Amino acid sequence: MEESKPLSFREDVRSLLFRLLVSVVSDREPEMAGILTGKVSLDEVAIERRIAALQATGIWFQLAAIANELLAMRSRRELEQAGGADEVIGSFANVIGEIAASGYAAEDVQAVLSTLSVGPTMTAHPTEAKRVTVLEIHRRIYRKLTELEQQRWAPRERDQLIDDLQSEIELLWMSGELRLERPSVEREIAWGLHFFREVIFEATPKLYDTVEEGLSRHYAEYDIKVPSFMRYASWIGGDRDGNPNVTAKLTAYTLNECRQAVIGWYIAQVRRLVTVLSVSANVIDVPEAFTKALGRALHRSRVASEIVARNPDEPLRQFAASMLDRLQAMRGEGLAKPYPRPEAFKADLIELEAVLGRIGGKLVAQRFVRPLRQQVESFGFHTVALDIRQNSTVVNKVLAEIFQHQDPDNAPTPDTAEWGTRIRAALHDGEQLTLKRSKLSDDARELLDLFDVIRDASGGSNRGAVGAFVLSMTRSCDDLLSVYLLAQYSGLASASDGSGTIGLQVVPLFETIADLRAAPEILDKLLDVSIVRRTVRDFGNRQEVMLGYSDSNKDGGFLASNWELNKAQRRITALATKRKIKISFFHGRGGSVSRGGAPTGRAIAAQPAGTVGSVMRVTEQGEVVSSKFANRGTGLYQLEILAASVFAHSVKSDDEAELKDNPEFNEALEALTGMSQASYFGLINEPGFIDYFNQASPVEELSLLKIGSRPARRFGARDISDLRAIPWVFAWSQNRHLLTGWYGIGSALNAFVNVRGENGLYLLQQMFERSRLFRLIVDEVDKTLYQADMDIGQLYAELVDDRETGERIHRKIANEYALTRRMITEVNGGVKLSQRFPAFKRHFDRIRPQMDSIHRLQVQLLREVRAKEPAPAKPKRAVNALLLSINCISSGLGWTG
Repeated sequence: MEESKPLSFREDVRSLLFRLLVSVVSDREPEMAGILTGKVSLDEVAIERRIAALQATGIWFQLAAIANELLAMRSRRELEQAGGADEVIGSFANVIGEIAASGYAAEDVQAVLSTLSVGPTMTAHPTEAKRVTVLEIHRRIYRKLTELEQQRWAPRERDQLIDDLQSEIELLWMSGELRLERPSVEREIAWGLHFFREVIFEATPKLYDTVEEGLSRHYAEYDIKVPSFMRYASWIGGDRDGNPNVTAKLTAYTLNECRQAVIGWYIAQVRRLVTVLSVSANVIDVPEAFTKALGRALHRSRVASEIVARNPDEPLRQFAASMLDRLQAMRGEGLAKPYPRPEAFKADLIELEAVLGRIGGKLVAQRFVRPLRQQVESFGFHTVALDIRQNSTVVNKVLAEIFQHQDPDNAPTPDTAEWGTRIRAALHDGEQLTLKRSKLSDDARELLDLFDVIRDASGGSNRGAVGAFVLSMTRSCDDLLSVYLLAQYSGLASASDGSGTIGLQVVPLFETIADLRAAPEILDKLLDVSIVRRTVRDFGNRQEVMLGYSDSNKDGGFLASNWELNKAQRRITALATKRKIKISFFHGRGGSVSRGGAPTGRAIAAQPAGTVGSVMRVTEQGEVVSSKFANRGTGLYQLEILAASVFAHSVKSDDEAELKDNPEFNEALEALTGMSQASYFGLINEPGFIDYFNQASPVEELSLLKIGSRPARRFGARDISDLRAIPWVFAWSQNRHLLTGWYGIGSALNAFVNVRGENGLYLLQQMFERSRLFRLIVDEVDKTLYQADMDIGQLYAELVDDRETGERIHRKIANEYALTRRMITEVNGGVKLSQRFPAFKRHFDRIRPQMDSIHRLQVQLLREVRAKEPAPAKPKRAVNALLLSINCISSGLGWTG
């Protein structure tokens, strides 16, 4: 009877999943049970059992992550049951309660809500190792676990649920984790839309409900309006920076897929309205205004008599049926007049809400109609705004080719004064492209074809389908003006004489530390150009700026990256004030700490005061999307944490002491940044470092792992500067150095204290207590150090061909690691690593023994695979085992890069 009790904290979810996995594995590979129980180390299993052992361990890491997600959800629910929604830290109820308690007026709250815009932006970086098939199994397991929590089951029913759960684990075992082929961009598009269909479409109106509930608790006497403030975007199918697989044709395909996804969703929701809105004109007096609206709707359906005949005396059902026909007409089905714009569809939904309110069906409207209207406000007819990203090198190369064809004798070259003069003159005069495209190279035609796609998708019912043109590696004002000119050449200008605007948001992406420092000057010069100023005004007098966390980290280390990002935001915001425009920041954060992947609420709370201003975009990359949006409860919570954090910062940041500009703290951070960079540069410029990086990690084997459509390097070069930040972080996580999240900080802190003595240490401790930014940096370094392991790292160092190089560089890294551990403990007041993060520590302590054994096996596998050169001769069994080991380590850490 014990097993018939409801699932609760008394019966650990992990224990149940572990027991079921052991049962599944034991039936198929009896020897693997010892691997799971820890009696046998992975690096000790027979060669023919390695794949099974790694598969079993990888599945356990996945199941443990599902259990953690469920338990976190349960903890939040119990907090709310015990003390109300205000008790859930970071929720809208909690945030609004704190705002009300601090004395902010309802007018302050309304002012922020009225301009609030929160933009999660989905990307498909090569960091997601899980297939959609596996994700769907994970979701079913999660749902079975939530069912098991219910009290209502009889023993027989509960046993059946557990059998169902075990069957899903059997499927997980049999499905296999490795991709058989590299995913196409089309499959990545389907992967991204999967989360909208399963979670995000439904969660978004519920998010708005949480805001209204919080306001009703703390500003009950005020009529504060809650707009639909979520603005989703995507790079999947639009990001072609270094990815030749993303073509103009494929971007057009992406735009259509996104449109069809949301229209399909609306059709399903309106079909439900047709089913439920059984209001009879024989029971309810239908207002005359609605009768007129119904007549117009029936007329637009072009099959009015059929709809009336099917639904006699049911005016609301007739109205919904007319709406359904118009939506289906957008897919080319039926005779109805398609909706020309989302606003027309929204107007019909407002009509339904209004009539239901007048006839006493307010709750019906709230349940069935309002969520759909809010979805239309959030998703339009496009699901997401598809950003286009390209590298400045490509853009300038194409424009240089056009100039060469136009005037071979006087064509300017990029990065010269003549280049800038030529572009400005062309923009001022409204110059058009008369050159035949057939004369251009394939690359040039492809880029111009892309601008054609942007132009064609920017009007009509698809308005809003294209987001921004994000220019990566923006290094000058001229880089951005090149995009403006290419857009003008492609028909995106509103006037032919240069007096109009460009119908495209051009967003600079500042990635390296040098670019972050140059950003204010670049933007200042950009705003000197008339057509740019007019275009910015056209887009709400707002210029968006994207900040790159990954490359700035690779460029200068963790501390330097964080401080330079902070300074850049403050300086750009000051420029915007001087220029009388608004700036919004788009944060290019990744999954790992070194790529900006700190906890969402804390990361936003640590942004400089006044820099959020009600508008923020953030990337949701790779496995981060899976971890946040695989399940509805978690998805809603993650959206709420993001939106509530943006809202809270926008209301309170100017008044918060921990965000106040402190010259003494700033001076200290400046000094620490310089010293940490010096230490970081000392490492990456160490003789033999490139060889160490390539040989003491599986970075070269990353290409064998079919987890993304994009190459690891932008232009095929072999040095670190051309290596994407994602594989850079990936490599250091796989070998447990994790140095991208801490290297150089120990030396900086130590030198600071050595120079300033006790006063210096006291200042650092004060910064830890009183500066949100510095506290966040120290805390994330603390957690990263806890996961890093120099003994494991030594095993990878022994893979370096030149033994002296391997020993020397590993010794340098290990010494910095020991110093950083000591200095972090001194700064935080003597608390041991990870002691302040008990949940994080418990989870990693549970899996550490298995992680260590996977690393030892991975080192063996790297030796075997590398001994079988060239690539075609690599033993398939060893390669597959190696790739599974990469997946296992990624699952254990929670991210690949």
